[in-house]
Amino acid sequence: MFWNAKNGTVPIGNTEMSYASFGSGNKVLILLPGLSDGLATVDGKALMLAAPYRLFFKDYTVFMFSRKNELPDSYSIREMADDQAEAMRKLGIEKASVLGVSEGGMIAQYLAIDHADLVERLVIAVSAPNANDTVHSVVESWIELAKQDNHKRLMIDTAEKSYSEAYLKKYRKIYPVIGWIGKPKNYHRFLVNTNAILNFDCFDELNKIICPTLIIGGEADQIVGSDASYKIHQQIKGSELYMYEKFGHAAYEEADDFNKRVFDFLVR
Repeated sequence: MFWNAKNGTVPIGNTEMSYASFGSGNKVLILLPGLSDGLATVDGKALMLAAPYRLFFKDYTVFMFSRKNELPDSYSIREMADDQAEAMRKLGIEKASVLGVSEGGMIAQYLAIDHADLVERLVIAVSAPNANDTVHSVVESWIELAKQDNHKRLMIDTAEKSYSEAYLKKYRKIYPVIGWIGKPKNYHRFLVNTNAILNFDCFDELNKIICPTLIIGGEADQIVGSDASYKIHQQIKGSELYMYEKFGHAAYEEADDFNKRVFDFLVR
């Protein structure tokens, strides 16, 4: 198959967890996406998701995981990390590098804290060590929009708070139709994820992370705030920090050198 792209599932409790995999390297890289997974999983999207990660394919087999399919109403970030660890073990992944973005970065933090044996190297991108005031303000506003079934406003607000002005000048052209793109049947999955974010706090446990760690943030981040990356860096001994001066929460999409920066850290 093109780029060795595959779709799969792994049983977790009474449900399943979907994943997409691509590449054929001997090492393993785990990708944990952000809150967008609350609107749509990676199920069936391996080919579509693979392209940005071509740089890794020779050295790594890359797995992008969704949260499990059936989410309990009360489901914490720590429990998400436990389920992620279970999925890795069931797939025979004994050790992996982990890249977590935004909410995925929160899950990655607990994965490295509670399941250190599984994590070889860790990259935490545009994430936070807890639900700070900025996170609360933004996420609570998104919860209200979801409860109002206002998908268009939710998508526009997410874009406006994530991307740079240069990117938005082009992206705003699709605002008239954005309300029809990717709207879920209901917002239960999204709301479970947002509530988990609002109750997240592993700040005092970050000193338990012992693997080599790279934190990447954006100085213009309007969703978690730029201070969040600095606080993670301060708590993880020996960690490295890189901040994109001109980008915000979507730095992992907008910065041309993002994946190269991650790759260089992983293979160094």
